[in-house]
Amino acid sequence: MLAAMPDSAPSPLSAGGVSPRAGGDACPGTLRLHRADDGALARVRIPGGVLNPDQADALRAAAERFGDGELHLTSRGNVQLRGLGTECGGELADLLTAAGLLPSAAHERARNIVASPLAGLDGSPSLGRWLTELDALVCGSAPAATLSGRFLFALDDGRGDVDALGADVTLIAEGHSETALLRIGAEDRAFRVPAAEAPRAALLAAEEFLRAARDSGAWRVKDLPDDVRTELARTVGSAAGPAVHRPRPRTATPPAPGPHGSAITAGVPLGRLTPTQWRLLTETARRYGGELRLTPWRGIVIPFEGPFEGPSGAGRDEAAEALRTLSGSGLITAPDSPWAGVGACIGHPGCAKSLSDVRAEAGAAVGPPGRLPVYWSGCERRCGHPHGEWIDVVVTPDGHRISHVRGERRDPPTTVRNDPAALAAAVATARA
Repeated sequence: MLAAMPDSAPSPLSAGGVSPRAGGDACPGTLRLHRADDGALARVRIPGGVLNPDQADALRAAAERFGDGELHLTSRGNVQLRGLGTECGGELADLLTAAGLLPSAAHERARNIVASPLAGLDGSPSLGRWLTELDALVCGSAPAATLSGRFLFALDDGRGDVDALGADVTLIAEGHSETALLRIGAEDRAFRVPAAEAPRAALLAAEEFLRAARDSGAWRVKDLPDDVRTELARTVGSAAGPAVHRPRPRTATPPAPGPHGSAITAGVPLGRLTPTQWRLLTETARRYGGELRLTPWRGIVIPFEGPFEGPSGAGRDEAAEALRTLSGSGLITAPDSPWAGVGACIGHPGCAKSLSDVRAEAGAAVGPPGRLPVYWSGCERRCGHPHGEWIDVVVTPDGHRISHVRGERRDPPTTVRNDPAALAAAVATARA
């Protein structure tokens, strides 16, 4: 059994209340809307990215009723609604609550959980029980209500895809065994815990982080002073289990568009879905498996009821037909799509800080698929950028600065000034 960690301080937060640190935490939610140049913005947390079709319908209804109609996927598998009227907050919250998307007003920004999107679909362990239990534990913890909207949990099925994202607390399945690994921050060691107690261990680690962060005011584990972070790991380890050397993957490998085991994956160009595309995805999920999984790479996995194998080949035929239909709507359904690996922030005119319409520029520069993903940012903040190895394109007053990022390292940049053809060529060369 896991040893109990020291009690965290009781939270002053009641349902719908305000964290004592909330004044400095600008992360939007559904109860706290963010003002953008194109209207108010709401970020709906979708733990593990998992939606049933009715919940997906509710999100589309909210986007069409209150916003610009589009649904925007984030780098944490959440959904943003844009172009909202500032007066819609109460009605939006009621709609989401009725759909089961807002189980706790006090914890709505703390429900940041990413999960391996193919878990249980291609022979890997299922993470469904962990996800359900961890979300319930977070929503039932008074201290957890004071977690920043930046704090991130990750549930990895062992393949390392979301482990590479550098979450604050990561659970890693060890095959189909009865043990799991608990990682704190980006450390290359983890602690072995009973798989059945892993969600509880993750919550206790997060609550212990809150204790450690009291004096420093840190929002995330990586923001803690080195000595405090070391002490946090020691405290968590003493309450969990033996330490194991498990280097964290430095590059995430998202599922490629197409069929996988008993699921299909579709990418979303620039993470932006029209109501028609969202409706088609929802209808596909309702028809074949009853679930959608939003990925941290702005894609969608749709599980099917059975594997695409067997003498009849019926499953493969259905998957192929579904992919053809999704492709016809403009979604990415094959790795050789020109849009594969291309991402961008919202840019101008949606964001006042952006120096250009980077989405339009990314579209104009789309060419043959590259080995590396590329992300276009309208300013130095690089909102929503990927992790690991990628090509960074940032708009500056002097032009577009292009650099090759490898984790924490960055190659010397190249700057392209006011020449769309030269910019497209430079990006293609960098990606290759």
